[in-house]
Amino acid sequence: MSGKTLEAVETARVRQLWHLLEPFHALLYYAPEVEEEMAALGYGTEDRWPTYFPLRAAPLGEAGAERVASAFYSFSPRMVARHMEGAWGIAGPREVLAARLRGIDRAYRAILGAAVEGPSLAEAAALARRAAESAGAEGRPLAAANVELPWPEAPHLQLWHAATILREHRGDGHLAALLVAGLDPVESLVSFAAIGAASVERFESRGWSREEWAAARERLSARGLLEPDGTATREGRALRRRVEEHTDRLAAAPWQSLGRADADRLGDLLGDHWVAVLSSGLLPSESTLGIGKV
Repeated sequence: MSGKTLEAVETARVRQLWHLLEPFHALLYYAPEVEEEMAALGYGTEDRWPTYFPLRAAPLGEAGAERVASAFYSFSPRMVARHMEGAWGIAGPREVLAARLRGIDRAYRAILGAAVEGPSLAEAAALARRAAESAGAEGRPLAAANVELPWPEAPHLQLWHAATILREHRGDGHLAALLVAGLDPVESLVSFAAIGAASVERFESRGWSREEWAAARERLSARGLLEPDGTATREGRALRRRVEEHTDRLAAAPWQSLGRADADRLGDLLGDHWVAVLSSGLLPSESTLGIGKV
């Protein structure tokens, strides 16, 4: 790669690449194969939350509820505590990390079939890994925790691991953008719902009470960010736009390192696999991340 001039990747393309890669990571929380692996360890599977929290937090080690709530940010601390207290008594982080790789391996093979051994996925994995390995982890606890993990050998698992690092890298930066904007955890959800990123009902899955939601609305209204009906004012929309643009800038470094040509090549290579993941029907049609809406 030495001597090759890299064209810059536009921030809009940075967001598109996140939209493209996010489903490859998110299968971790919805694939029945991962659920089966977690159930075998002893975790409840009555809904996705008893497994979601240890699956995502495992790279942090035996982190307690307060540290997990801080890193995840938008979840009610009560909800985090309910699912994290005792979580490492069921299985340790190393066991959970092994279970999630086994589950993702099975899920990718079930969804992608023979393509997991194909050249396009191997090339895509190599490009995604290059991007992930160039992602700086300074000030990004979840990204750093995943960066420290060993790379799997199989290309499809390398793709998943790269997607996970890049996803958490962007997420950590997003929290920084929210803090700069003066949005606390529940305000971040209320303000996002106010611009139509997802329904209020979808955001309620994060565990905040109606009283906490209403109080956040009042605080945002006092700042001139919400209308009386809970929708965003012009100022509220502008603030959320700045948050997303700030997030894109903070997420750009891995893609600038890859360069426009290779970033576009990665997008082309992932296209059919992305369609297969979405066509599996495992991922929800509406996301609290606002994908496709922001």
